[in-house]
Amino acid sequence: MVEQIMDKSFVTKNLSNRDYNNVRFKDVNFSHADLDGIDFENCLFEDCDFSHASLKNASLVGADLRGCDMSYSDISGANMFHSMLENADLTGIVSNEGTKHFRLHCPEKGAFLGYKKCFDFRIVKLLIPADAARTSATANSCRCNKAKVMTIDDMYTDDIYQDAISYVDPNFVYRVGHMVVAKNFNPNRWDDSTGGIHFWMTRKEAEGYM
Repeated sequence: MVEQIMDKSFVTKNLSNRDYNNVRFKDVNFSHADLDGIDFENCLFEDCDFSHASLKNASLVGADLRGCDMSYSDISGANMFHSMLENADLTGIVSNEGTKHFRLHCPEKGAFLGYKKCFDFRIVKLLIPADAARTSATANSCRCNKAKVMTIDDMYTDDIYQDAISYVDPNFVYRVGHMVVAKNFNPNRWDDSTGGIHFWMTRKEAEGYM
């Protein structure tokens, strides 16, 4: 829950290593600011400018940055888990190997296995082929445009099934041995809740999906 509101009068100097959890920032100009190590966890940013800002080792966990200007900002070492970047300007943004949850979570190339949970606690094991389009945003969930159904079983009893029904679309049915194709696949990785076959990289994560 957002507890405080900061507007464009907010002073953006000397903010490194400060804590601002659950704060709403509106029309704040953070451009060129030193925000290294800052804690912006679960903050809401409306029309804010982070262009050329330094956000090294910052915590942006759960931060809503949709539509913000992040161009040429430096997020090296930052934690971006579950941050929302839809329609944000990411031109020239700088990241490194220490930046968490910013790069694609699933393999960028080649075939691999994924898992998803369907109605009646059925777990579907999918083979995502090498030529499938795949995306992920800043969480562990991924999406692809097509996959082959390898197995379907009950997550509690291990009973084996031949088909399973999607949570989102009751007309989208997974059948063992068949290729499923999501015609509504959205290639924009930052649009997280959108079209595609949603899956997880591990069975445990799929089982925990609610």
